[in-house]
Amino acid sequence: MVFEKLVSIIADTLDVSKDDLKMETSLKEDLEADSLDVVEIIMAVEDEFGIEIDDTAAFEFQTIADVVNYIESNK
Repeated sequence: MVFEKLVSIIADTLDVSKDDLKMETSLKEDLEADSLDVVEIIMAVEDEFGIEIDDTAAFEFQTIADVVNYIESNK
């Protein structure tokens, strides 16, 4: 459930296919997300899941799995 919602957010934000997104997909290397893209994704995640992600945690996100694990442990 978390993964599916996150994939939708990332696909919409970065205009990529949901089929290309896996748990191990790297935000920066595979998707070429820049810092503005990451901020947009984080804001959408906060709205969707009703959580707040601090800057330190957001800076450490490397893969989709990192974001999923953070959401699951903080919702």
